[in-house]
Amino acid sequence: MEIFYYFVFGALAAVVATVELSKSNKDRINTSSSFNSFKNNYLLVYSLMMAGDWLQGPYVYYLYSTYGFGKGEIGQLFIAGFGSSMLFGTIVGSLADKQGRKRACVTYCITYILSCITKHSPQYRVLMVGRVLGGIATSLLFSAFESWLVAEHFKRGFDQQWLSLTFSKAIFLGNGLVAIVAGLFGNFLVDSLNLGPVSPFDAAGIFLAIGMAVILSSWTENYGDPSESKDLLTQFKGAAVAIASDEKIALLGAIQSLFEGSMYTFVFLWTPALSPNDEDIPHGFIFATFMLASMLGSSIAARLLSRNSVKVESYMQIVFVVSSASLLLPILTNVCPVPDTSFRGQRWQHLICRLSSTSWLLHF
Repeated sequence: MEIFYYFVFGALAAVVATVELSKSNKDRINTSSSFNSFKNNYLLVYSLMMAGDWLQGPYVYYLYSTYGFGKGEIGQLFIAGFGSSMLFGTIVGSLADKQGRKRACVTYCITYILSCITKHSPQYRVLMVGRVLGGIATSLLFSAFESWLVAEHFKRGFDQQWLSLTFSKAIFLGNGLVAIVAGLFGNFLVDSLNLGPVSPFDAAGIFLAIGMAVILSSWTENYGDPSESKDLLTQFKGAAVAIASDEKIALLGAIQSLFEGSMYTFVFLWTPALSPNDEDIPHGFIFATFMLASMLGSSIAARLLSRNSVKVESYMQIVFVVSSASLLLPILTNVCPVPDTSFRGQRWQHLICRLSSTSWLLHF
């Protein structure tokens, strides 16, 4: 692996560590031992669930390409996954409230494990089924676990203020540290041990199975409030009324949708963009560097939000400009139209992608 990868990763790691260690502890909250046990149990499960998700990210496109599929067919598989998440995301929350949040979390594990198993098949239809299952699992991941946490937190009588501690730790671990380690671990499996591009999916299945065992053995079931349950059509009508009655809601939705659209385009294209001629690149290591850049963006965003004097509207304009400029750089430098296979050209591409990663996390 070129020194360049180590240099960028090390530089970002140093900056992130400096920002994180410089945070003040003056607002530290005193909690009870029972809450700490509850929090640590949830963080363990959530970290395992996120590890199962992050391990797959660097190698999805690469695995499909090794099976001989072109960009068009791979694009269809990606669209199937995103579309499945969109469709099922509208109903999994209400289903979890009615059928039980713990049951929904276990369903996530089973669904994602089945999705990982399908990656062993080079058959397009089997892979399509796996993408649909992965979309369903993603919807459950970002709804059922947080719903269970909130309900269980108040059911056990913990202070409302303590809930933010669990969420902040979950974001730091699940969306930061675990993502970085998952990228490095996936790179170790594929490049160092030469186990092939399907090995990270097998590892993801193992982490999901361990997490499911912890859920089954230590979590209790909880449900949504029956008095607040509404059918899907009523919920859509309420959402439509809210959007129509307030222009700001519609604009915010449009901004979020357009930004996420560019993000998912990046998710789909970063692998072929960095290896246009099927160059051998360390997918997991590059992904871990992306996650470091994302973690840096998250840390900067947290500091900006803590300052009442700085308005979100002001610095978000800068974020959008930086994001747009990052995505325009490949066009302006002719990286995409005329692929530069030299080491210098690849370094430009990597730096562009990392700039995009940092700006996207500032957006969220």
